[in-house]
Amino acid sequence: MERIGARALSLGVPLGVHVDLTWRCNERCIHCYLDHDDPAELTLAELKGLLDQMADAGVFFLTLSGGEIFLRKDLRDIVAHARSRAFDIKLKTNAILIKERDAEWIRDLGVHQVQVSIYSHRAEVHDAITKVPGSLGRSVAALRMLREKGVRTVIACVLMTGNAGDYPGVQALARELGAEFTMDPTITPHLNGDRSILSLNVGQGKLGEVFRDSTLVGDVDKFLSESIPVDEDVLDQTPCSAGHTSCYVSPHGDIYPCVQFPVVCGNVRESAFLDIWRDSDRMLEVRAIRTRDLTTCSSCGHAGSCTRCPGLAYMEGNSMYGPSTADCEKSYVRTGIVTAGMLRKGTVGGLVQISGLAY
Repeated sequence: MERIGARALSLGVPLGVHVDLTWRCNERCIHCYLDHDDPAELTLAELKGLLDQMADAGVFFLTLSGGEIFLRKDLRDIVAHARSRAFDIKLKTNAILIKERDAEWIRDLGVHQVQVSIYSHRAEVHDAITKVPGSLGRSVAALRMLREKGVRTVIACVLMTGNAGDYPGVQALARELGAEFTMDPTITPHLNGDRSILSLNVGQGKLGEVFRDSTLVGDVDKFLSESIPVDEDVLDQTPCSAGHTSCYVSPHGDIYPCVQFPVVCGNVRESAFLDIWRDSDRMLEVRAIRTRDLTTCSSCGHAGSCTRCPGLAYMEGNSMYGPSTADCEKSYVRTGIVTAGMLRKGTVGGLVQISGLAY
């Protein structure tokens, strides 16, 4: 995959695209960054045309998400057309609408994987996050059915204040169901710029526990201490894959560099996908950025190993060239070494050292 990614980068190929089919949803998750009251959707004909354009442009990995994708009655037709163009498909869903016939067509069409959001193994916690009573039971039942039909499944758990201690239980549930497990410790601001949901982010203490969990990070000692010297090669690197080998398409048809990077680069109802990918001024601006161009981050000792998200930095008001507070915190908790972004903001006072990590 590293070789494929490097090849796609050198050729300017959009290897992976995330398409939100709708922002409508039958859950109201407290941490969600989307507007579920926005009814905008590309039509089936528009989506088929877009999928054809994307296939011709070299896209291979296709993520279909929402909102809740199973609210679209034409989902099977969308997936069938995508498979006819040989995309490797991931479906993201809460799964509570999946019936046996859905599991069967997902299997028969050769969907690569279905990712289901599970926030806790305890119904009272999961259902409080989704705001839908009984949602955990329905999602788990769908996961069992998908596995029985031979569909590869992944459980995705977003870590937040309300479920901070429950991810081991979700891991155990994944093992019981024969599903893979992934966890994200980052809360994303709302696409409209509202940052109030960031209060759901867990504190540095919990992050420290997560970063010491070998079931999540592998070799703990290596993960906590790993640092890449900041040399000319690091400074010449692209900050992330957004706009370089991947992008996002919203239900409005707007193309962003990434779902977490709300810079509109064009609209597929107005221009061809490949024209936007190759020639959009905003996309070219994103694509031209190298680590050395980043304000603050280029002078940081974490520049070679930080998971900095340009979208989070942009939504924080630091433009696409500034640091992301969330990623500064992760680098700091992981290594105990203060970041340049923290020094710039003066957020390092009063810290104490506990077991090799600062909190």
